[in-house]
Amino acid sequence: MILAKLAYKSLLNRRASVFLTLFTIAISVMLLLSIERVRVDAKSSFSNTISGTDLIVGARTGDIQLLLASVFRIGHTNNGVSWQSYEYITNQRGVKWSIPISLGDSHKGQAVLGTTLDYFEHYRFAKKQNLSFNQGHPFLNINEVVLGSNVANKLGYKLGDHIVISHGMGNTSFHHHDDNPFKVVGILNPTGTPVDKTLHIPLAAIDLIHARASTKHDEHDEHDEHDEHDEHDEHDEHDEHDDLIGHPKQITAFLMGFKSPLYTLQIRRNINQYKQEALLGIMPTVTLKELWQMLAIVEKTLQLFSAIVVLVSLLGMLTTLLANLSQRRRELAILRSVGARPWQLFTLISIESLLTTLLGCLVGCALFYLVMYLGAGYLQSHAGISVNIAMLSYYELTLIGVIMVAGFIIGLVPATRAYFYSLSDGMSIKT
Repeated sequence: MILAKLAYKSLLNRRASVFLTLFTIAISVMLLLSIERVRVDAKSSFSNTISGTDLIVGARTGDIQLLLASVFRIGHTNNGVSWQSYEYITNQRGVKWSIPISLGDSHKGQAVLGTTLDYFEHYRFAKKQNLSFNQGHPFLNINEVVLGSNVANKLGYKLGDHIVISHGMGNTSFHHHDDNPFKVVGILNPTGTPVDKTLHIPLAAIDLIHARASTKHDEHDEHDEHDEHDEHDEHDEHDEHDDLIGHPKQITAFLMGFKSPLYTLQIRRNINQYKQEALLGIMPTVTLKELWQMLAIVEKTLQLFSAIVVLVSLLGMLTTLLANLSQRRRELAILRSVGARPWQLFTLISIESLLTTLLGCLVGCALFYLVMYLGAGYLQSHAGISVNIAMLSYYELTLIGVIMVAGFIIGLVPATRAYFYSLSDGMSIKT
């Protein structure tokens, strides 16, 4: 107890240098815990980019290719799914809900997704969170559009604005459907998923605007035809309009939810053996894990960065302790002169390094929770990472324990030097 009290007062006497050492350890602990928590939660959020969906069905291609195209809007599928096949599959026993989606158009580099109102009701992200509206409401008419939060913020759109859809994905547009503008009626809250970068329009509008573009092209070729033909064509167009609303010709893919996991496996097998079309059914949770394994190098890089940060901080503490040891020669001489043994000096220096490491870890934990609390909203809205601000996990506590042990071992170096330093300098007292 006397040595512990003496170590405490010694630290207070050298509070400037001790504070710098403590602050360095605290920052390293904060970074280590933050990187580890973000790494774990990023993996969890990545797996939950789409949540609550049991099956994704599209044209037969690779599992990851279908997932990237339908969920992340990356790449494209070579073929689509006929509406007849969609209706047949979704009418099977055990299907709880389904969401048809159609891709292939864009607006200023942002993906356009054609779907139904079921999308806003059943689509889930993160830990089964449902989509919510920051402004407005879902589309109710065929010429209305709902924007993701990123689209609205980046392009400066607000409710009531009119936008024009272009044919083609990404920044490459092959045709602008400027004869069929869409009115913004809703803006979604941030999700941190590809939903934020997507424009959502009624499924029927996808085929309708393409049909109008085709009709417009034909009318341009037959420019000399007059009113009777025009009225007849207009009548046919209205008939086609009504037909497309009820029965789109083709969709890119569709999402499904089932009443029981047993139905998922059964219907997935039937889809992969479907004879009318070459279709593929994938379970998004399984495919997301496969995709994350391909990105394992990122996870390992984060862990390596964490280890380097901690190592640098501990080496910094060692440097500070050794530098202070030279300045404490007079103090050690006084302690030896009043009867302190070499092992007592050894213990004193060890206790000081242990206390410094302990305080650094405690402050680091406090900073970690502060950073997580302040950054949780930003990570969710901009990176799609849902941070879990909870008690430290067993693994995280183990990491802190490793730092404590490493700090104690680092402290043994100056403690050992102090043990022999006092003797070699002739400061020992004969008894």
